[in-house]
Amino acid sequence: MSGVIVTMDKKNRVALPKEIVEKLGLKDKILLVDLGDHIGIYPVPRDPFEKLHGSFNTEKTFKELRKKAEELAIEEVAR
Repeated sequence: MSGVIVTMDKKNRVALPKEIVEKLGLKDKILLVDLGDHIGIYPVPRDPFEKLHGSFNTEKTFKELRKKAEELAIEEVAR
């Protein structure tokens, strides 16, 4: 499927077609990126913390590490 027309409801929501959701592996969170005249939809990993495993040694708390991992994952999918 290369393109499909969907309709926004009164609250500006859209339902993504099942085929697209499955193909892209979309889960709980997605990143919408304003690309000027269109938008990009990118999956966000369920556990961004895993992306950082073994990357550095730190005394930071798990909460701080998770926040950083989420930021890095968003940056990564935006590329």
